[in-house]
Amino acid sequence: MSRKGKVLVAMSGGIDSTVTALMLHHEGYEVVGITMKTWDYATSGGGHKETGCCNIDSFNDARQAAVHHGFPHFILDIRDEFGDFVIENFVEEYIAGRTPNPCVMCNTHIKWRALLKRANALGCDFIATGHYANVLQHTNGRYTISKGLDELKDQSYVLWGLDQELLARTIMPLGKYRKTEIRQMALDFGYPELAKKSESYEICFVPDNDYRGFLKRRVEGLEEKVNGGWFVDKSGKRLGHHKGYPFYTIGQRKGLDIALGKPVFVTGIDPDTNTVVLGDEVDLERSEMRVAKINWMKYDGVTDGMEAITKIRYKDKGALANLYNEDNGLRIRFYENVKSIAPGQSAVFYENDEVIGGGVIMR
Repeated sequence: MSRKGKVLVAMSGGIDSTVTALMLHHEGYEVVGITMKTWDYATSGGGHKETGCCNIDSFNDARQAAVHHGFPHFILDIRDEFGDFVIENFVEEYIAGRTPNPCVMCNTHIKWRALLKRANALGCDFIATGHYANVLQHTNGRYTISKGLDELKDQSYVLWGLDQELLARTIMPLGKYRKTEIRQMALDFGYPELAKKSESYEICFVPDNDYRGFLKRRVEGLEEKVNGGWFVDKSGKRLGHHKGYPFYTIGQRKGLDIALGKPVFVTGIDPDTNTVVLGDEVDLERSEMRVAKINWMKYDGVTDGMEAITKIRYKDKGALANLYNEDNGLRIRFYENVKSIAPGQSAVFYENDEVIGGGVIMR
């Protein structure tokens, strides 16, 4: 038994998770690699082959790295667990006129739970992933996520849903490094092909990036039900027909297929009337929003009026806001207006670089 403990490492076959496993192995941990198959793209009816983390080449890359360095590796099929929750939530949110964040849902409800369950079965003390973030224990005893050193790669935003039980068992060694350093480590470990490997930013179950096509294939008769709704302005005046409200998101400008003599943006979506509201860029600005399904990290709640930097999307820099407790959630009041608040997306609250908590934007 290693003096540092036994760790179950999630290995996708990509550079980040492979370097994570090798780094921990060389630091003296007893490493067990595990690759999770979350999705079989062929079942979606799409016309593209599997890409990213769910193809046989990735499985083989992960296994070969484990075998070469002398630690065990397993493949775990969680397609049923993944599909029942993540994909159904993805579809339901779009049908409800919201914009879901499936990576957050997967991390929160599927991947970490699946990892912890297998870690316990294998006698592992920890689970580890290749995310660019850090796990810290605060002086109050609670665990939290902090931003990764590499601001361009920081993934703290998509990890807000992890609870204290999961965080207490999680190691994220890449949070202290920049991506360029990780590529150099891949070279040093003897994996030049990994150092050059391109990264996928697609949703794993929509590898062609056509979520509209995925929805049409997933929901029988969807196109017939929603096609031909109206674009309207903020006063309700009809401007032209659209292709169906689930196929639009708040803040969208391109792909509207309507000519109004000026740039317009999606500023609202009403699934009950199958209408999509168009307006000027200034109409996207909001000073408040409601957030529900809160998960607290650094603190077990907040006092009314507490200041926090609030991010409303993955690449958002964040904006200073006050947090107010309400029934079943929070009301967020920004110091300055923010644009394109999209119901269904995540709101994550930071104190400096540390995550206070997060939730789902309701309106």
